[in-house]
Amino acid sequence: MAASLFDSPLYTQLFPTKDCGRLFSDSAALRAMLLVEGALAKVQGELGVIPAESAAAIHRASLEIQIDPGALAQSVGQNGVCLPGLLSAFRKEMNAPEHAQFVHWGATSQDIMDSGLMLRLRQALVLAEADLRRLIALLAAAADVHADQVMAARSYGQLATPTSWGAVLANWGMQAIDALEELPALRAGALWVSLSGAAGTGAALGPQAGQTRAGLAQALGLGDPGRSWHTDRGPIMRISDWMGRNVTLMAGFGQTLIDLAASGIQEVRLGGGGGSSTMPQKQNPVQPSVLVALGHQMAGVRAGLALGGAQRHQRDGAAWFTEWLLLPQICLTHASALAQSIDIATSLAPDAGRMAHTLTQSQGLVHAEALSFALSQKMARPLAQDETKSLCHKALETGSNLEDIARARHPDLPGDLFKDHSQMGQAPDAARAFVARAKALG
Repeated sequence: MAASLFDSPLYTQLFPTKDCGRLFSDSAALRAMLLVEGALAKVQGELGVIPAESAAAIHRASLEIQIDPGALAQSVGQNGVCLPGLLSAFRKEMNAPEHAQFVHWGATSQDIMDSGLMLRLRQALVLAEADLRRLIALLAAAADVHADQVMAARSYGQLATPTSWGAVLANWGMQAIDALEELPALRAGALWVSLSGAAGTGAALGPQAGQTRAGLAQALGLGDPGRSWHTDRGPIMRISDWMGRNVTLMAGFGQTLIDLAASGIQEVRLGGGGGSSTMPQKQNPVQPSVLVALGHQMAGVRAGLALGGAQRHQRDGAAWFTEWLLLPQICLTHASALAQSIDIATSLAPDAGRMAHTLTQSQGLVHAEALSFALSQKMARPLAQDETKSLCHKALETGSNLEDIARARHPDLPGDLFKDHSQMGQAPDAARAFVARAKALG
């Protein structure tokens, strides 16, 4: 098995990362760092910090020169970071030492690496936004069609009261919209440029350190935090937390679908696939199981990232290395969960007959709550609850329907009390409210 299933040709369709996977390659990382170096030189040239001619040469070279990641491996092994080797290779490829001497002026490795990382994380959020919008649209379309499709809700895995399939979809969809609407604030509070020099003081950047950082932020389209954040990993944690909450939502989506597709229940129909090597009658809930597994993966890597977020002094190599190990896994886990959720939502369909069967097989016990409130109209609430429990126990003991037993003892109960569609409460309205909110997204 491959060290990472996200990079495995064998498992690429089971754990797809689509375009997000390309952002977390060595080549993409080096390309982003060179873009930062080029933008830094351009800004410093405009401010007169370095010669304008050199700035132009460096900026142009940063767009044209390609560096082989493998050629830097020995340097990284020795130095712990890729910048010394990258800068050496870049300066050599420029073939202009008079200009190359001004590359990386006043910056430190972490400035370039963190700023380059933010360029890639920005694109990861762009991709995530598009996927979230697609998922929301699919869920909303289904919720609109099935707003009134009655089914049994579950509480602690047991039958509860009637709800609608549209309301179940809306529960997931509303959370996805919440996540989508958090993105502007997340981008503003996390996608920051880094430029503060070796110890975060900006000393080597000179008196125009603040102007240089602001100019670099503008050139790269990132935010200017107005300070050093070398050991403040808040921006990284905010992005990982947002992704983590999304994967938790999708893992719950997967777990519920596993339950609803289980043998003897089968209230939802999944897409194709899921075949067994020995049991031809089976259709395994493969994609929902992937979502649950990705949820487990995300919980573990987020815990590790939290440990890496506690950093000592002005630079902490061990904590920083921990982030390198785990952050890509967080981003790719998130991308994979979104890809699988979209695929599931594309073909997911309720089985109305099986949903009705489940309600029928409940012996009317899904209406126990409604019965207790109906009885409260003619007796004290505690007495009504005790009476309802007694009637439920009798129904279970005798195998009878709760409605028959209850009406035999209380013939004046409302006529529609045990009608499934009349006991859905606000479930259909919840489905339609989600549809309306989804349409308002544009």
